Amino acid sequence: MASIRDIKKDINHVLGEIIEMAMDWEKENPSADKAATAAIIDEAISAFDAFNVKIHQKDVANKKAHFRAIQDELTEKGNALIAKINAL
Repeated sequence: MASIRDIKKDINHVLGEIIEMAMDWEKENPSADKAATAAIIDEAISAFDAFNVKIHQKDVANKKAHFRAIQDELTEKGNALIAKINAL
């Protein structure tokens, strides 16, 4: 099982990279509408907040399964946000 610190680093890294990708897309396409990238950035920030709440949840019966579920959800959310950026 990965430590909580490692999971937090993964969350910061994945969602931070997605936000950077969205901002880089805005820089490369200055005449494009920025509403779509703003929505992706907002979704990444909301996901960050939701993951932090899940990490600090105290009433967990099986911690190993709980943290594995967080990691799996992070992978799914990251892939979905990257797909949205690629669709721009």
